Amino acid sequence: MVGSIVAWAFVITLPAADRAELERRARCYTLPHAVVVRAKIVLLAAEGLENTQIAARLDVHVNVVSRWRGRFAREGLDGLGDRRRPGRPRVFPAAVVAEVKAMACEPPEDRRVPQSRWSAADLAAEAQAEGLVESVARSTVWRWLEEDAIRPWRYRSWIFPRDPDFAVKAGRALDLYQRVWEGRDLDDDEYVLSTDEKSQLQIVSRCRPGLPPGPRRPGRYEFEYERHGTVAYLAAYDVHRAHLMGRVEPTTGIAPFAALANQVMSQEPYASARRVFWVADNGSSHRGQASVRRLAAAWPNATLVHLPVHASWVNQIEIVFSVIQRKVITPADFKDSDALAARLLLPVHRWPPVRMRTACCSTMSAVQWQPASGCGTLTIELV
Repeated sequence: MVGSIVAWAFVITLPAADRAELERRARCYTLPHAVVVRAKIVLLAAEGLENTQIAARLDVHVNVVSRWRGRFAREGLDGLGDRRRPGRPRVFPAAVVAEVKAMACEPPEDRRVPQSRWSAADLAAEAQAEGLVESVARSTVWRWLEEDAIRPWRYRSWIFPRDPDFAVKAGRALDLYQRVWEGRDLDDDEYVLSTDEKSQLQIVSRCRPGLPPGPRRPGRYEFEYERHGTVAYLAAYDVHRAHLMGRVEPTTGIAPFAALANQVMSQEPYASARRVFWVADNGSSHRGQASVRRLAAAWPNATLVHLPVHASWVNQIEIVFSVIQRKVITPADFKDSDALAARLLLPVHRWPPVRMRTACCSTMSAVQWQPASGCGTLTIELV
């Protein structure tokens, strides 16, 4: 018995299984909002709250609370679902709807349609061409697909891991992000740097000056531009101190990466550190055991840790590069390489707070970028 009538109100008593299911619905972010609200109504009713109190807390009409409280009391969890509503009879048989859904799950080329993806309009036209229906609206096809969350116009790319030691190599980097190496916590004089290069940064200048934002008008930039070559931005990001060190070079390569290593390792606290881990991908500037030996020969306290092949997304510096691209470079309008380098290395004012997602545990932390003391360095202060 999930509910009983006392005077005019329904008293809700929840079995453990019903409570667990309702709490799951109330916490879920992917369920329809109405389903979440109904679950919260019943949970609050089980706490002994009156309908008016529940309505005020959930910002709904008291009649809504009364309806779902009563349905749950009479029918349990089944009463929280939508009831069938009257309407006009189905125009299209279920077999036709199923055939169109099946068509949406097939590549268009299987039906000799010269496209890479379906749209609702394409499916409606193909259904008519194949004689499944005489006529059907695009919106009707879209509604059929939405019933099963079929969206053939969307796609996601993926890549098969080719590195046989993918888990081991990725695990080493993720452990370092947690300040762990080979099962041992890092000491205070051990540091973790994430490094990479942002290559082929185009130096372009707009043919005409842009316009700043105004009332009811976004900023405007000339579409036409002139090219002035490319540069590379190399950086090392201290994962735990939120400190970014970078430099601009004409191109990437072994020598530019060595210059970045010298810039970082010659300054404190890295120069006197017991050990400095450099987490890097397998780019040509720092690929293979030869790069490990080169870095160790130049700086004995530096250890180069390679990520698996095709795993740059595990590299923390990629988050910083994304922020730089969106907040520092785009929309690009630089007259020469010096102007771009000045923007990258010596920002005049602090940058607005941004949100960064760590690759190791997907937690969020707010950071604020400020100008650094010294040429070629940016500092990121946690706020």
